[in-house]
Amino acid sequence: MNRNLYYLLLMVSFFGFAQKNETISNKNYFIIPEIFIGQTHPANNGFPKMDLNKGVTFHLGTYQNNNSQEWAYRLRYPKTGIAFTFTDYGNHKYVGYSFSLMPFLEYGLFKKLFNKQLKMNVGLGSSYFTQEYNGTTYSYNNIIENNNRAISTKFTWAFKAFLYYDFLKKEKVDWRLGAGFHHQSNGHTSLPNQGLNTFLLSISRHSSFKYHKKGSDKVDAIKRNNFGKSFENYFSFRSGFGLNVLSEEFNNKKPVYTLAVSYGKILNKTFKIGFGFYYRYYDSFNTYIKDGEELIIEQYNYFTENPFKFSTSYGVFISSELYLGHIGIEIDLGYNIYKPFYEVEWKLQQGFYWDFYNSDGTYETRYVYGELNSKYQLKKSILTRLGLKYYIFNNNEHPKHNIFVGATLNANLGQADFTEINLGYVYRFGIKLKK
Repeated sequence: MNRNLYYLLLMVSFFGFAQKNETISNKNYFIIPEIFIGQTHPANNGFPKMDLNKGVTFHLGTYQNNNSQEWAYRLRYPKTGIAFTFTDYGNHKYVGYSFSLMPFLEYGLFKKLFNKQLKMNVGLGSSYFTQEYNGTTYSYNNIIENNNRAISTKFTWAFKAFLYYDFLKKEKVDWRLGAGFHHQSNGHTSLPNQGLNTFLLSISRHSSFKYHKKGSDKVDAIKRNNFGKSFENYFSFRSGFGLNVLSEEFNNKKPVYTLAVSYGKILNKTFKIGFGFYYRYYDSFNTYIKDGEELIIEQYNYFTENPFKFSTSYGVFISSELYLGHIGIEIDLGYNIYKPFYEVEWKLQQGFYWDFYNSDGTYETRYVYGELNSKYQLKKSILTRLGLKYYIFNNNEHPKHNIFVGATLNANLGQADFTEINLGYVYRFGIKLKK
């Protein structure tokens, strides 16, 4: 199931950035080969030693200058495309290599100040790793050899954020310096999942297949005059199927089911914001309660009176989304009104094994449960969501009815909770147009 989820994510990405654009003149395409170096932050104590991180990225994409869809104009005609990345983490034996595929959006920053030379590039996709964590091994002198607790699955989520500066510009070629950040994690589908965070410096060569001529600025001016402001309401419903694991000791994937409704506004066929209510059921919580595990018997025996109730959660959220035609990029921030089992989950995930000798000289290993603290309170309360959607109908045409499929990473204030496939419906109404 884990692989299928990432295949869906990539399918959404490909369909989205291969969508047909309404154009006024011929499209322009570009390729950007990029080499980078950097350092990956150790995910844990005892993490395998790594040499300098190095790799290469190929950006393939298109200019949106001649795209007549409103989202391109509202975003000041960004670049879109697909980035293919190979990364060597500096430890072939225990950390290995990764191959990443990420759709990206690139746009100018502070154009007046930096004369269109400063760019921001963000991408979200998937990575494949040649090595994964499969248990701790020890050398002859009892020194940890392999404690790569960052990645425990072959496939992971991948995220990038880069700043680029054009330091040498020619007619069809720009040389760029870059500084940025890569992150990979499996979305809590297997533990350990501490993730890899890498800080990078790069140099790249931006080459155009068809150069955007100055005369097209007149075309852009014509397009601008055609767009007034539009406001419309929307109602949305979605269902989701996800996978998560409870802890390293209970490391079997179990389903998470989600229902959610939301209401809000769509501005200029491009920006969507609203609020909603969600309900979730965690099968891993229910199984733990019904099996009568140690922590339930000792501290939470009342959970056994209604396992289903204590395996659920519900709350409210604020949703924001960027429409790119058929594609939606969603970021949510919410509050968990009810999530009682998270207290158990926290104690399990933050706990550790303690080896000690009893007074009679016998040796014993015990599991010490984690303690509740301020960090626990924040993560229990705050939820976040990040994902990609593919809509059947182009949102630029403001369809009254639309259906979407998506892949989403759900988290407790940045700590991965579960990875999800979702299917949803959007109803748009009450459109208002202003010149």
